Amino acid sequence: MAAPGGPMRLKEWLIAQIDSGRYPGLRWENRHRTLFRIPWKHAAKQDYRQQQDAALFKAWAIYKGKYHEGTDKADPSTWKTRLRCALNKSTDFQEVPERSQLDISEPYKVYQIVSDGTWAAEKDGDTQSPVEDQQGSAVGSPEEDTHRGSVEMSQVSPSPLLSVHPTERDCWLHVRLYYCDVLVKEVTTRTAEGCRITSRPVPADSEWLYGPSCLEQIEFPPPRALGGSGRVIGMTDVLERLLPHLERGVLLWVAPEGVFMKRQCQGRVYWNGPLAPHRDGPNKLEREKTYKLLDTQQFLQQLRGYLSHGQPMPQYQIHLCFGEEYPTSIGQHFQKLIMAHVEPVFARELLHHAQRMGLTLLRDCPQPCAPSTSSHIPHVLRQLCQP
Repeated sequence: MAAPGGPMRLKEWLIAQIDSGRYPGLRWENRHRTLFRIPWKHAAKQDYRQQQDAALFKAWAIYKGKYHEGTDKADPSTWKTRLRCALNKSTDFQEVPERSQLDISEPYKVYQIVSDGTWAAEKDGDTQSPVEDQQGSAVGSPEEDTHRGSVEMSQVSPSPLLSVHPTERDCWLHVRLYYCDVLVKEVTTRTAEGCRITSRPVPADSEWLYGPSCLEQIEFPPPRALGGSGRVIGMTDVLERLLPHLERGVLLWVAPEGVFMKRQCQGRVYWNGPLAPHRDGPNKLEREKTYKLLDTQQFLQQLRGYLSHGQPMPQYQIHLCFGEEYPTSIGQHFQKLIMAHVEPVFARELLHHAQRMGLTLLRDCPQPCAPSTSSHIPHVLRQLCQP
């Protein structure tokens, strides 16, 4: 417990907010006050209301001294990430994903306070149906998670998925960095909070400028340290002049709705991908604006068409180009100085498994469901293609 008059820990602070009744949708789920619900609407939704939907996240940022109203620029996505990271790091809380509802008009997540005992001891009849009671596990079954389509992956989004969570891989991103079309780094992110692609390490105690420290950092390597490729060596001076402009980087994360990005760096960034507005001309990313680069439901619908009707293969690759316009006209290819290729792991594995399953799944399909982990991919594909 915090000392009298001292700052409260997250557990104490959050209990006080629940009891206050100040935030619509923030409430206890059971009479023992061990389960509680937090409203969790994504900022990309059309009916998002910042004043109401970001109120709790903003309050935590103010309490921690990370946001000063009237002075700092409002940043709801960062506020949300900060509370998410705090919940993820705390030993007092455990997310209960099978109780969460993230695909409804007023989505919410359910957490359990676990510091006074293991969550499995909680079998309260106030909120559990007989089916839920029989499951009795902090981790829902693959069938349940897939059917509900309610497992949130990550946003600035980002969500605390623990290592035991069956959908841990859904938030992973496979990132390749290139100089002059030469691969210089390849990384698969392992954090639910997302990643930052940047040109230098993030300074300590600088969240106010760089964003949440829990994001995985992916740094472009120093060009002079690479050697080997004549193309890179010949452009070293140019690369070293461009890289400092990418210092604050770009943020990438996976959410239930798809893949999102925010450009923070001063240098220009262009992109191409499934939702790009232009195929034969440049798509510029404006600074401090959140963009949706891939839509989960669209990808699943296209995958369904690919499996059932032989329609074109769904696209999921995202290309980022730093400092130069991209893409160029159709049929033209110019060697780009700095690029990143990004693939959401869930989409890549679903497509690859679908190709391996081939004709066995060619039936009419129901409404698409949410992506699941690699070990559950066959089930997801069968769900997509059941009559």
